[in-house]
This record gives sequence, structure tokens and C-alpha cells, in this order.
Amino acid sequence: MAEVDWLSHLFQIITVTGQLEVRCAYGAPWRIAWSRAAANEIPYHIIVKGRAILDDPESKTARELVSGDIVLLPHGAPHVLHDGSGQTPVRTHESMSSAGWMLSKNDSQCEQLDLLCGRFFVASPHDRLIRNYLPTTLVAGSMEGHAEEAIESAFHQLASLVGLMRMESAGDRAGGRAILNALSSALFAFVLRAASQSGKAPEGLLALAGHPRLAPAMAAMLANPTRPWKLPELAALCGMSRATFMRQFQDKLGRSALDFVTDLRMSLAANELRKPVISTEAVAEIVGYRSVSAFRHVFTERMGMTPGEWRRLAHKAD
Repeated sequence: MAEVDWLSHLFQIITVTGQLEVRCAYGAPWRIAWSRAAANEIPYHIIVKGRAILDDPESKTARELVSGDIVLLPHGAPHVLHDGSGQTPVRTHESMSSAGWMLSKNDSQCEQLDLLCGRFFVASPHDRLIRNYLPTTLVAGSMEGHAEEAIESAFHQLASLVGLMRMESAGDRAGGRAILNALSSALFAFVLRAASQSGKAPEGLLALAGHPRLAPAMAAMLANPTRPWKLPELAALCGMSRATFMRQFQDKLGRSALDFVTDLRMSLAANELRKPVISTEAVAEIVGYRSVSAFRHVFTERMGMTPGEWRRLAHKAD
């Protein structure tokens, strides 16, 4: 049986776009600090060449990043990248490219860093799914060597994508900005794929996707979130008892299977409510609720506003 494409189903529900903002060409010592990102923004950094120290906001520890490493901050946490020397950074000077991103340089000839920085934008209210189901910090190493062919392929593809981004950011060619932004969007999906295959995610969506026994249930819910799923049939998909499935799913995701499918339904409902001519009753039916009052209650509980309030807010934003 062909593998269910959970990642494509996820991107049918949520919309993610990307934007390259800064290319940094620094010699040591250097230091860059980022404040907390907006709720729907995910900062990313690509170490094209050299090394950097990330002060991890979750564990309060320092983590070394090397050439090919890509770091995402899915919760938008404030963070710092630096060369690790602790010395006063060399002054930088900036210039704007015709493609709309900034080149930041310093005049140090010491250990060199080539760094691409940008942001992903997650359409509201789907940033909830990102915060709930992805870790505070996510690192994928595009140049790492892995024994399994699938993992090796994922990281090789990441390396190729980073190479394309580096080439496009090195000059001012026609279409450069559009191409870089499109590559940034693809980068998000590539990082999630590589991280789910690495087996390193301790919990959350990526841990589920990489779990050989639990992944079928997660993929089934993503493929058909409006189906009235029952725990026994989800457990059967995984070849587990109901109790074992409930315990292991909760351990890996940090939330129950029914919480997960409810969040997916509310995200689908938010998408439907953007449509100007559809009624709340119709949306409730589309996402699997026979009772519109039950749908309104769950939507309000999860989203912090009623379906009508969300519709008005979404139309105003559009």
C-alpha cells in the first residue's frame, strides 16, 4: 500500500508563504539578536557556510550550527546567533538589493559566516496548529550523512534547495525576489519532511509522522478530518489496543487524538468561513458536526471567538 502523504494533506489545510529578508556575510566576532516574532511568523536561518552558536530559547542552552544547518523557530521565540567568542561584535554595514532583501556585512577577515535569514508566514488561525504541534526550535541538517536511503535523500534535497537559494541571493537577476520567496515556501515543507524522517523529534507532529506504528492514524485523520473518527478504529489502524493507542498518541503528540482531529476540523472551518456566501450551518455540516450549536461551542472554545466574529475579522483582513 502506498504511503499516505500526510504532509501534502497538512498543506491543503494551512497556507504557508516564505520570504528571504537578510543575507549576512560576517567575519568573527559577530552577534545578531531577534525579538519575538508576530503570532503568524516563523523566523528561519540557513548556515550556508561557516558556523554559528544559537542561544536556544527553549532549553536555555547554546547549540552549535554548522554549514548546511537550517533552524526554524516555530513559536517565534526571541533568540540570538553569534560566533561564540564573547568578544565585542565588529560593526556591520547594510545595503538593499534590487530583489528586496538586505545584505549585511562587516569588515572582519576572521572566520567567515554566510547566513540567510527570513520568515515564514502562516495564515491565521493556522498558527495555532504550528504552536501546538511543532517544537519551539527545529533544526534540520541539510549536509548530514544518514544511513537510511530515505533520510539521506531528504537531506540531499534540502542541500540542493539551499544551494539554489544561495545562487539566487548572490546576484540581482530578473525574477530573483519571486524565486527566492517561492524557494522559501518550499523550504518549510522540506524541513518538516527531513525532520520527520530523522527520528530526532521527541514529541509533537514530527514525532508522530516518524513513528512507524502511530503514523497511520495521524495520516488518516489529516486525510479525512471530517470523518467521525472513533478511538477503536484509529487504534486498529495502528495495530494497537484502544488503551495503548491513547497512551502512546498522547505521549508523542502531547495531546489526544480527538484533540488533534478537533483542531484540524476547526482549521478547516476557519477556511470555509472566509467564503462570503456560506452559512455557519453549512460549515458545521462540512466539518462533521450535525449540531450547529455544538460546532459554535467548540469553535469558540478553540479559537477564542465565535464563527461569526471570525468571519467578520477574516473578511476585514482580506
